[in-house]
Amino acid sequence: MTEWLDDALLITQLASTLPLVGLIWIIQCVHYPLFSEVGDENFIAYQTKHMNRIGPLVGPLMLAEALSACGLVMMTPEDPWALAGIGLLILIWASTAAMQIPCHRILTKGFEQRAHRRLVGSNWIRTVAWTARGVIAVVMIQAA
Repeated sequence: MTEWLDDALLITQLASTLPLVGLIWIIQCVHYPLFSEVGDENFIAYQTKHMNRIGPLVGPLMLAEALSACGLVMMTPEDPWALAGIGLLILIWASTAAMQIPCHRILTKGFEQRAHRRLVGSNWIRTVAWTARGVIAVVMIQAA
């Protein structure tokens, strides 16, 4: 029973983390930088649509990733890969709450250069952390 659960958690982690890795790189290198090109007239509508559309896409993946990471730590509390993975996940969620969400809230009122720069700059934290989580997910599934 435990082996089956371990496998399910590893597969869930891989299946949720790798799409988030690809998505964060697209957001970091393409989507966020283009915010400054939208123009003042359309920016509020654009930002609102971005937030309304990105949430349903990333929300279920982030939830599955969090549940599988927590499950892996519970099943293997001394596994350094599981511990590193949950640590990176905590960093991602903390960065999202403390930096990216506040920037998005400012931007819902109109384009603001400082908030945009902070959004793009601070999002590197999530980009690097999710990339590392992707590596960890692959290493963990190969070791299983």
